[in-house]
Amino acid sequence: MVEPSGQARERNGSDSRSAIETSQATRIPFNRSHLSEHELDYLAEAIGQGHTAGDGPFTRRASQLLKELTGAGSVLLTTSCTDALEMSAILLDFQPGDEIIMPSFTFMSAANAFVLRGAVPVFVDCRGDTLNLDERLIEGAITARTRAIMVVHYAGVGCEMEAITGLAERYSLALIEDNAHGLGASYHGRPLGSFGCMATQSFHETKNIQCGEGGALLVNDPGLLARAEVIREKGTDRSRFFRGQVDKYRWIDIGSSYLPSDVLAALLTSQLESFDKIQTRRQAVWHKYHWELADWAAENGVSQPMVPDGCMQPAHLYYLLLPDMRNRQALIGHLAESGVQATFHYQPLHTAPAGLRYGRVAAGGCPVSEQIADRLIRLPLFPDLVEIDVARVIDTVRAFEVS
Repeated sequence: MVEPSGQARERNGSDSRSAIETSQATRIPFNRSHLSEHELDYLAEAIGQGHTAGDGPFTRRASQLLKELTGAGSVLLTTSCTDALEMSAILLDFQPGDEIIMPSFTFMSAANAFVLRGAVPVFVDCRGDTLNLDERLIEGAITARTRAIMVVHYAGVGCEMEAITGLAERYSLALIEDNAHGLGASYHGRPLGSFGCMATQSFHETKNIQCGEGGALLVNDPGLLARAEVIREKGTDRSRFFRGQVDKYRWIDIGSSYLPSDVLAALLTSQLESFDKIQTRRQAVWHKYHWELADWAAENGVSQPMVPDGCMQPAHLYYLLLPDMRNRQALIGHLAESGVQATFHYQPLHTAPAGLRYGRVAAGGCPVSEQIADRLIRLPLFPDLVEIDVARVIDTVRAFEVS
């Protein structure tokens, strides 16, 4: 596990420097999938029990663990966060021309899920400090066609949920949380994913908890649960049939096959059971970066992540904001020369070809999103990133001079 700032190098001295030199030949990837204690055992159990389709024993175990972790009313595992987003658009009965307010600085699945229903994503700028949807700009983007607000908790730092929930209530708008980054994080003591009528989670291999590909829909409005089960089961009441509530199941609504295999749920169960250990390792790396790069960042005009008071972040990613794109690209190249893979992140949706075709940008545009996209770099962060490699990333970054 990574130790606090400076202590490891002071204790190890020349041995540490020698080990760092030895590690230079080893490439440090941006991400590496982590395996916890019981994945292989649970995989064998899932296959051996003779039920590998969806909604088996491991699906129930993983769903319960997620419910406890997020405080969600109900949890429905899905094959991806994208599928969970698509389910939310169907559940809210979005019609052609309806509008949903969302940040431009996010992943395209957030917009695509609603465009598939004929809805119009309205792109709003992000804040320059947390990179989250700027709550001060939301009200100006609301029109007679607005049906919902979607927030994305960037890097797992909670949006200003008090202000945003107030706006949603005042205008009778649905609130959806894209919580792909925020599992285990909180806003003023309340888990992210518990504020909206629905929230979505991702278990892609780059997330803190992963099963390769996977997701979940958190349903906090009890009135949406019954239909959510139908939509998830190809538009049938199959779930009610297996609970003995109907004598046969039939096609009763639109939907699709959004259930993950119980084999994937077995992987997810093992990961969730190891959540605290995984988080301890990730937090250690995140804080090591934050402490050790602080002086370098201040000297070079580089911004580090900002976590407001009252927000607990889950160490999902660690980013730096360089002064401009030229320096950002130069730092990526500098790291690559030393065998360290770093990368940028989202490109603003309002400038993307599909964003221009299917959405619209709120008044005033999204200048902050455009600047952030040009300046941001993400450093390697995963549970199995050993201390010597964390030190190597830090030393390589510190050797770079912003020009």
